Amino acid sequence: MTFFFFFLSLSRFTTLLFTINTVEIKAQPSAKVKNGSPMSIICQADISKKNDFQLRHNFTVFKNGKLVFMITSDKGEARYGIPMARSSDTGDYECTVEAGGKMKSSNSLHVWVTGMTKPILTAEKKEVLEGEVVKLRCELPEEEPPLTFFFRKINMNSTPKEKHVSELYRNFSTTEFAVEDGDNILHFDCFGRRYVNLELETSEPSNRTLVTVKEPFIKPTLIAKPSRNITEGDRMQIECSTVVAQIRGIEIILQKNKTILNSVHDEKHLKYSTVATVEDSGEYLCKVEQGRASKMTKLNVVVAELFPKPVLTASAFRVDENKELTLSCSISGFRKANFSILRRNSNGDLQWLKNSRNLTMRVYVNNTGSYICKAEVKGIVKESKPIRINVYGELIWRFRAPWKPLWLICRSVMGTPPITFTFYKGGEVKKIVVNNTYATFLDENIRQNDIGGYKCDARNHHSSGMKTSNVLNITVIGKNASLGSNPYGEVEDGSDALFLCTVEEGSWPIHFKIFKKTDRDDLVYETSENADRILWHKKVMKREDTGTYYCIASNRANVDGLILHILKSMRTCLLISVAAGSHPQLKTCNTTKKYLLGIFGAGPDLESAEVEYTEVEVSTLDPHRGNKLFGLYDYVL
Repeated sequence: MTFFFFFLSLSRFTTLLFTINTVEIKAQPSAKVKNGSPMSIICQADISKKNDFQLRHNFTVFKNGKLVFMITSDKGEARYGIPMARSSDTGDYECTVEAGGKMKSSNSLHVWVTGMTKPILTAEKKEVLEGEVVKLRCELPEEEPPLTFFFRKINMNSTPKEKHVSELYRNFSTTEFAVEDGDNILHFDCFGRRYVNLELETSEPSNRTLVTVKEPFIKPTLIAKPSRNITEGDRMQIECSTVVAQIRGIEIILQKNKTILNSVHDEKHLKYSTVATVEDSGEYLCKVEQGRASKMTKLNVVVAELFPKPVLTASAFRVDENKELTLSCSISGFRKANFSILRRNSNGDLQWLKNSRNLTMRVYVNNTGSYICKAEVKGIVKESKPIRINVYGELIWRFRAPWKPLWLICRSVMGTPPITFTFYKGGEVKKIVVNNTYATFLDENIRQNDIGGYKCDARNHHSSGMKTSNVLNITVIGKNASLGSNPYGEVEDGSDALFLCTVEEGSWPIHFKIFKKTDRDDLVYETSENADRILWHKKVMKREDTGTYYCIASNRANVDGLILHILKSMRTCLLISVAAGSHPQLKTCNTTKKYLLGIFGAGPDLESAEVEYTEVEVSTLDPHRGNKLFGLYDYVL
């Protein structure tokens, strides 16, 4: 304080003339030093004075803009000494000199302390159990974040495991390592890294910390009884056991191919027993778990085959219907077995046929399918590969010509498809068709007095070979009225039907009427046309449309012709009494029914019409046979 007043007093009487020329900053020994080395920051002021007098200087040193050193001196320089430079001393330094109210600053000097301090590693516990974790803390006390810490778990005779943690705001970090099966004596260390001027720096490793490991239980023992090599049908037992310090929380699991076979809790012993099969061969794994601790043992078991899979053979794979088929089941080099023969249904289920090595049966088309056999020895059941048996029904044909222009239909009532149909006219092949149940042929060259003999033949894989129809002779004349429909005879509920009423001679115009036979005979359609035929399209046939229909065609000569036609819905049948004036009776279809179909001859008087009877047997449709016709008709057009 005395000096301060003296200075003020002197300034009143003496004029101090000086100027600060420059201020420089430098580092010794250099601006780049190794971590732990001594270092000094020197600040120098170049000052010019008029008189010889002492001038006090205020020196201030900043690092990265923050004050780190300050001194007042009457000398022209000041020294900021750092006995042991650390990474934290790295930065941009600047010096400011103030004297007599004047101030000047130096340029910025970047100082780089290379390398990092040695980190300090501590472990929470020095002794742990398998399944527990080791908690570690690594610290770089002399360093400034951001920093990256690397932790290492070092086990004897294995590659070290490493974890790293980035810390943006602190100079320490923590992590955990799990203690695994086989860990015994563990060592841990850590080191740090950081980026300086885009260059990566790494510290030396920390002190190495030792942690010992105790076993909560021993590695399990896995055995197979009576041995690891057994034969199918023998009783096989797998046993797994361990020795445990504390039974609570222990679990033993036995698995094969990742499938768990058995498990026990809070027990030291596990058993698994079964009758051995070839499928039981393979690797078994016993795993013991308690908390996070886990140990396992593997065992390979070989089960020898007691007998090979049976083989099913057949006397034939393509069989004619109503013929005998013999199936035989055998095992190569082995006869003492319980055999059974089965058939696989369409839904995939197996239908038992016979407990025997051999099966002989008379087959029908519904016996077509897949067959297997099974063999059982000592409780071991094995199944053969399936074989396919196809049963072919003999071709039974139907040949008809509904209306002109001449459509010929050749239909298979029975016979296994596919079927090849061939049409002939006068011995000449007109058409060949491959289909399941029927084929059609249109002959548009029919003229009056044109006489032609038509026939068809059909063939499939049946051994009887080709079947040929009778010859159908068509005579083209002109007379009578007739009524036909498409579909013929049967109409599905909800579908459409076409009625064709034709008259084969008479002067135009012709008045057509179509009736449904009821108590009062309902008129369902009528029209007059300058034509010899009319077509009525009846849409959406219902069950109530089932019945008997007839057509009347008349002109000025007032001569009517009629023919009755029968329709049947999907689930009802009509029993027609052909006596004039009677009515149809509605009955439910059984598996097999007989129906009487009546065809009325033409004439003006319905009551006096002659009746011809045809008896037809209708059976439930077989999916292997195809559809059936009601009968065979020769039409006179």
